[in-house]
Amino acid sequence: MWIRKAGTIVGTTQVLSGSMTGRESSSEHWDEAEFRGVFLQHYSRIVAILMRLLGDRSRAEEVANDAFWRLYRQPTLRVDGNIGGWLYRTATNLGIDALRASGRRRQYEETAGRFGDEGKSSSPLEDLLRVERCHRVRAVLASIKPAQAQLLILRSSGLSYKELSDALNIKMSGVGTLLNRAEEEFRNRYLAMHPNEEEL
Repeated sequence: MWIRKAGTIVGTTQVLSGSMTGRESSSEHWDEAEFRGVFLQHYSRIVAILMRLLGDRSRAEEVANDAFWRLYRQPTLRVDGNIGGWLYRTATNLGIDALRASGRRRQYEETAGRFGDEGKSSSPLEDLLRVERCHRVRAVLASIKPAQAQLLILRSSGLSYKELSDALNIKMSGVGTLLNRAEEEFRNRYLAMHPNEEEL
């Protein structure tokens, strides 16, 4: 299995072995081929979700690698768990924690404004406004309940109601209601923090 690290692809064993430095080793671990399959199935989407949240590709890859490391240390999930859901939930939790704890938030916000708009020409004012908007959105996401932030982040990243249900361990019939509440909380918090903003 392979993990992307700052634009370079390295083997899973190399990354996980390096990550074990200073950590307690365990005889319990995944079969390499099985873990590779899980990684290939979920890694790109998890990095994309984390990039939307953090605005920095290398940081997103670092958090994604941490989520996969935690999965690697949970071999029982391959038998009795919802692996995709566990990964999305863990990765977004780690991303929210990183967003809250980061002293380099401004750097992430500036790069987030450029992500997704590469190749588009815009004025410096438009760039500045987009960066400021990203900063505001991230500040609001960091201030609401983590479960609501996860729901909004995963939905904006394209997960279906079924995928949201699986990822967050909630009934599919309740996803719409919870999503509406999360959107309302986000809207209220955003407008409270930025009362002069005309539109959301």
